[in-house]
Amino acid sequence: MDHKQLASQFWEEGYLAVDNFFDAGLMDELDQLIVEYFGKDPDFCHTEEFLNKSKTEVIPWFPQNDGPSAFDEIAELDSLAELTREILGADWKALYCMVMYSKQGTVGQAWHQDCSRDVSDKFNMNRLVYTHDIDAATGGQTVVVPGTHRRGELPPGDPWADIEGQVMLEPRRGTLLLLHGHTWHRVLPVTGNFRFSTNYRSMPSGTPEDITDICLYRNMRYCFSTESVVEERTA
Repeated sequence: MDHKQLASQFWEEGYLAVDNFFDAGLMDELDQLIVEYFGKDPDFCHTEEFLNKSKTEVIPWFPQNDGPSAFDEIAELDSLAELTREILGADWKALYCMVMYSKQGTVGQAWHQDCSRDVSDKFNMNRLVYTHDIDAATGGQTVVVPGTHRRGELPPGDPWADIEGQVMLEPRRGTLLLLHGHTWHRVLPVTGNFRFSTNYRSMPSGTPEDITDICLYRNMRYCFSTESVVEERTA
């Protein structure tokens, strides 16, 4: 695996998908753990205001806080650390591991940027692990607009409207998807029984640990720590 070439591709596009990055057996183990944890009909955690305005219906779980050690096994993989180091630099830091679960019939996630564009070199990088295939049968495909990590803030507008140049991704079991926190992205509605991915968030050295506290949507700027809309946005 040519880490320099992969890092170059990431910085050009603002994302990078690497198929078959993870062992299939480990993916099956994590997949079963996640399905068992959430059960058939888990409750939403976010406020009604957030769910209604963000057009985002996901339920988070932070398994490294109280979950099985198998989640630590992914975090400690040399292959993942080496690729992360090539992209973010030698002193990169891990943020947290978060499973994002969506129930059948939910809307997925509307267009957003994970962190503020106030300072261009301060950002998070999502390291998304897929333990089962995401395709037309499951729904929940990830949509990105390549190069938008260099284009400033996501413009105000319809939270779900197509954006010129968008690309739809269908990660498979064992895929690693790296996503710059400033890249414009969304997740399509979920049509299968469920959809989830596991995000091992990371950041370059010198980045504040609360970098992902404020998220930018097309219709608002939202602060997770205070569970409040800090700015209404209109086209």
